[in-house]
Amino acid sequence: MATSERGKWLVGGPPLLYLIVFFAIPSLLMVVASLRAPGEFGGLAPLVADSGKLNLTLASYARFFASPIYLELFVKSLAYALATTALCLAIAYPLSMLIAASAKKYRDLLLLLVILPFWSNFLIRVYAWMIILGPEWALARIVNGVLGLVGAGPVTLMFSPFAVIVVLVYVHLPFMVLPLYANLEKHDPALLDAAQDLGARPWQRFRHVTWPLSLPGVIAGAALVFIPAFGIFAVPDLVGGTDGIMIGNVIKQQFLETRDWPFGSVLSIVLTVVALAITALAALAARPRRSV
Repeated sequence: MATSERGKWLVGGPPLLYLIVFFAIPSLLMVVASLRAPGEFGGLAPLVADSGKLNLTLASYARFFASPIYLELFVKSLAYALATTALCLAIAYPLSMLIAASAKKYRDLLLLLVILPFWSNFLIRVYAWMIILGPEWALARIVNGVLGLVGAGPVTLMFSPFAVIVVLVYVHLPFMVLPLYANLEKHDPALLDAAQDLGARPWQRFRHVTWPLSLPGVIAGAALVFIPAFGIFAVPDLVGGTDGIMIGNVIKQQFLETRDWPFGSVLSIVLTVVALAITALAALAARPRRSV
């Protein structure tokens, strides 16, 4: 084997092995599990029946497509994930621009503040929001006080779709800020100066220079936010209540409570396919088009 060939395998081999072991093989096992029958006491029925035939069935797929409730949950989860991604982008973009435009001696501190929540446990941060959104906390009292002034009834912030969106945005915001900052920090200021010299206003400079150059960072951040937000179950479990349930909660229920592993595998496969398809379409739509 040539030296260059050996070097390629040494560099690309470990990541490839990682993807095969932790992505390709589990995905293949999930596909096989989705085609099997549920066991009598949960889990999976034997792969080979007493007659010697393979015990494979499409009943779990038929169940999924026959019931509209699962499609509704997918649409609901998709709406939550898209709303989370859009809000994270709206908050992270100006914040990333601020960090990228700051003096170098302040950038490390600002980035540290962005990643500081990662230093605490995920559940502790969610429990903190449960306190903040609780009925006895100041936020709920202020909101209900303002609603009372305009004649509206009191609302419950906790165990609602509002709580789910708020916590999802809080949890995933750093995943949008970091790739955006990494992209914006590399922009050449001379391009904006040239656009200004040509008479472009600030909004025009942003629209025609900054935004197109930042699209790779936007796509990377959107993927890092959308994909985990689409299938998350811990946040809806803790702050969503019955109105905030998402498809991830149903998948967890199928595996851990109902123990219907074939149907849980079907939901997981559909979730993965939908998330990857939407991410691919978004990346394709954001690709710059060449004029003929």
